[in-house]
Amino acid sequence: MSRSVKKGPFIERKLYQRVLAMAGQSSKQMLRTYSRTSTIIPEMVGLTISVYNGKAWIPVFVTENLVGHKLGEFAPTRVFRGHAGSDRKAVRR
Repeated sequence: MSRSVKKGPFIERKLYQRVLAMAGQSSKQMLRTYSRTSTIIPEMVGLTISVYNGKAWIPVFVTENLVGHKLGEFAPTRVFRGHAGSDRKAVRR
């Protein structure tokens, strides 16, 4: 279920303050955050944000197409290694 339009998008307060501080600077440093639930806002466009997935920091370069999505969508927490199957080759008849 999506968040109410009346409330507006959720973004962690500390992350929002750091984004505003970085927007005024011209340096290209990465912001590190654990907040996977924060929504990407237009002020983040052009920044690289490292999102923690529980094991590693995944860099996310924010473009205009990502606005409105959550940061956690771009840092997967699980690795898919394929379905289990037999190792033998198929037998032709």
